[in-house]
Amino acid sequence: MSEVDIKSMLRVDQAGEFGATRIYAGQLAILGTSSPAARSITRMAAQEQRHRETFDRMIVERGVRPTVLAPLWDRAGFLLGAVTALISPEAAMACTAAVETEIDRHYADQLVELGDSEPALSATIAEFQAEEVEHHATAIAEGAKRAPGYPLLSAVIRLGCRAAIGLSKRV
Repeated sequence: MSEVDIKSMLRVDQAGEFGATRIYAGQLAILGTSSPAARSITRMAAQEQRHRETFDRMIVERGVRPTVLAPLWDRAGFLLGAVTALISPEAAMACTAAVETEIDRHYADQLVELGDSEPALSATIAEFQAEEVEHHATAIAEGAKRAPGYPLLSAVIRLGCRAAIGLSKRV
């Protein structure tokens, strides 16, 4: 795998984990900290923060330029989190389920692309992917599918995630 591909991979992964921390920050700004949904979101947010810190470190170590879209992901992520939380705790969970569906697929694709070329990076991605799958399961268990307009909400968020992934790889 070429160095350019690895840089693109790290750029998008760091951007995605940054976006995830901002989504959860928006949700917690609305939900507070004491509801069952907020407690789950707080736990998931802590894992996302650890993921972000790992990728922050990796992009520095490998001299990777972060995406120039970070200010957009900062605001868009927070807004997405806040809006879904304003709709309902179930909508906040629907947001998590939708995002994690796309991230699971994204990380799976990266693991295939990496093959045996970067064992340490592959191990990190596989670890984080397992936690993202756990977040998806938590969101479903906590009522994501009961959110108002769940199919449409999920589809729109998933489409946005795919667009953000595509843009952050290059920009």
